[in-house]
Amino acid sequence: MKYLFLIIGLVFFTSACSDDINPNDTNDPSDLSLSVLIHEDGSGKVIVSAKAANAVEYHFLMGDGGTEAFVNTDGVYEYTYQDFGSYTIQVKAFGQSGRFIKKEKFVLVNAGTQPSKGDGYVSPTSYEGMQLVWSDEFSGKNLNDNFWSYDIGTGCPDLCGWGNNELEYYRPNNSWIADGVLTLEARKENFEGSEYTSTKIVTRNKKDFHYGRIDIRALLPKGQGIWPALWMLGTNHQSIGWPFCGEIDVMEMIGGNGRENTVSGNAFWDDGGVKDNPSKNTLDQGTYADEYHVFSVIWDDAEITWLVDDVKFKTLNTSSEAMDEFRKPFYLIFNVAVGGNWPGSPDASTSFPTQMKIDYVRYFQEQ
Repeated sequence: MKYLFLIIGLVFFTSACSDDINPNDTNDPSDLSLSVLIHEDGSGKVIVSAKAANAVEYHFLMGDGGTEAFVNTDGVYEYTYQDFGSYTIQVKAFGQSGRFIKKEKFVLVNAGTQPSKGDGYVSPTSYEGMQLVWSDEFSGKNLNDNFWSYDIGTGCPDLCGWGNNELEYYRPNNSWIADGVLTLEARKENFEGSEYTSTKIVTRNKKDFHYGRIDIRALLPKGQGIWPALWMLGTNHQSIGWPFCGEIDVMEMIGGNGRENTVSGNAFWDDGGVKDNPSKNTLDQGTYADEYHVFSVIWDDAEITWLVDDVKFKTLNTSSEAMDEFRKPFYLIFNVAVGGNWPGSPDASTSFPTQMKIDYVRYFQEQ
């Protein structure tokens, strides 16, 4: 059987239960070390080993939503996760004084069978009459900051809940690149007053898109209250606001209640008030969490067409003067929202963490 010491990132904290820890006092713990051994066989098993001088008791919290710590005296704990994902494991070492020190370790655990990058539809790298003018294949180790930046927080104070009463706090920590895939992860964890965290990335002020074809190959998350989106806003959004800047939703999916076999394509604009024109695409079998699909828009000065796996499911005529928003440049946004007006809140059926994985984004224009 194979094992792997896997550390995606480390964040260490030390704190006292009441008074300050005195490392020279044999009643107080000190020098806490922490390691995690992860089974590579898909079982979800991990072995957590902690050791501290003067420790008489160890408390383990495994970061998957449980609030009751496992307690022992030897500092070794074997645990089985039920779902693939990243987890923050926290261990506290208590001394005879009743005071403790703690450490946390962020790990990625392989639990169960997950769709691979090779599963699902793969789009071509060229189209007749068009040329590839830009792409991000997520082949590096970090998000390319020449193209992308993060939106951070809850939208407050200007747009709390980002205008939809969403529940997440967006932060960079919930994303990473590995094996040519960008992962955006939603977690159930308390952070800065929010019960959930996730990630939102944008090309705002770095990369614009104006007509052509955009292909985004992605594996969608699942779960009640989970709301992944691949979308665009006009580059003048910050100066004139929404909906005056226009919005193009390449793909949105609402998780839970049997909805994970359906995605929506939509556009928003102003015409004496907010206007939109939604349309849905439903799979013949399975869900969008089962394998990768390619979500596309083809866009010119007169219409926008939405496709899944190169099959058209919607066309919107944008030639009217009232829809002039769509004849200007846009920027890309990828995010996984949690809760909000449309999906509703997560419930006991929602499994965290949950992830949207993006294999590539490609931009073609007419030759």
